[in-house]
Amino acid sequence: MPTAEKAQVIEQAKEWYSQATGVVFTDYRGLTVKEFQGLRNDLRKKGGEIHVLKNTLFRIAAGDDAASMSADLHNGTTAFAFVFSNEADVAKALLDFARTSKKLVVKGGYFGGKSLTTKEVEALSELPPREVLLSQVIGAIAAPLSNLVGVVEALYADPIRTIGAVADKVNEGAE
Repeated sequence: MPTAEKAQVIEQAKEWYSQATGVVFTDYRGLTVKEFQGLRNDLRKKGGEIHVLKNTLFRIAAGDDAASMSADLHNGTTAFAFVFSNEADVAKALLDFARTSKKLVVKGGYFGGKSLTTKEVEALSELPPREVLLSQVIGAIAAPLSNLVGVVEALYADPIRTIGAVADKVNEGAE
């Protein structure tokens, strides 16, 4: 039976995990508290939170999902970045921080019931923002509709233009 403090940590981690759309696992060895706080603030702005938990407490909080995660992800010194929104932005922020600090290492991620490698997290970070993706989808849906409107308008407008041209010719001949 876990102590009251550990039980509280487990409950908090369960809440984070249940609200998150995914988790990115990082090795934070060598980061100073100031650097970690800066990363935490940046992630919070992007729609995520990073927390240091004991791996066993995380596994308990993740429940059955922990069995489907790669064991390499939640072993050793691990900080868990819970992603609540803007998956691509949070992944990009983590990878940018890892490139600049050289101390943070992204181990991988877990999104939609699937473990992701570091390369797959990098690919996720290269996706355009959600708003851009939505506008691209809407544009792809709207383009055929606007083309259809143009064709239908042309079907009605061509005879009217022809009648107008004939009327103009008749008026020119009458003068």
